[in-house]
Amino acid sequence: MVVLNKIYTRTGDAGETALGNGSRVAKHSARVSAYGTVDEVNATVGLARLAAAGDTDAALARIQNDLFDLGADLCRPDMDKDAESEYPPLRMSASQVDRLEAEIDAMNKHLEPLRSFILPGGSALAAHLHLCRTVSRRAERLTVELATIEQVNEAAVKYLNRLSDWFFVASRMANDGGKDDVLWVPGANR
Repeated sequence: MVVLNKIYTRTGDAGETALGNGSRVAKHSARVSAYGTVDEVNATVGLARLAAAGDTDAALARIQNDLFDLGADLCRPDMDKDAESEYPPLRMSASQVDRLEAEIDAMNKHLEPLRSFILPGGSALAAHLHLCRTVSRRAERLTVELATIEQVNEAAVKYLNRLSDWFFVASRMANDGGKDDVLWVPGANR
């Protein structure tokens, strides 16, 4: 259970922050950049939910919860000490990746195959989902970069990769099943 009685602590005033295992690192460290960008994804999902309803809103709510799980995973660098820890870290799981894949497949079977690249836009929800997609791609790049220098849960990287795909397919669904997608016309303004 998390209890936040005081919001500011002044412990980060010197440019450092505490990770989930209590160690302190620079606020510009690769790990903080990765989970900080996951937090940005979550904020963009919150914006998308303003334009969502029904099943889409419920799916986005699940994703927001997963993103907190992902942030908790990324803020604990002690992958090899999980079994020994008094409080085992929360880790992303293959089942979370599998759920995204199943949802992508379910949405995609209602869409016509793409014959052009899509410009971000169309409906308000689709535009927000495209923003979610691009920020999640950045989170994925930063997490992959982190994995080149520190241990990272493989399921965390896979989840971010599938998540951007989920947002892309969901944006097409939000554009009347792809009928209102805004298509790229190469060289249209030459």
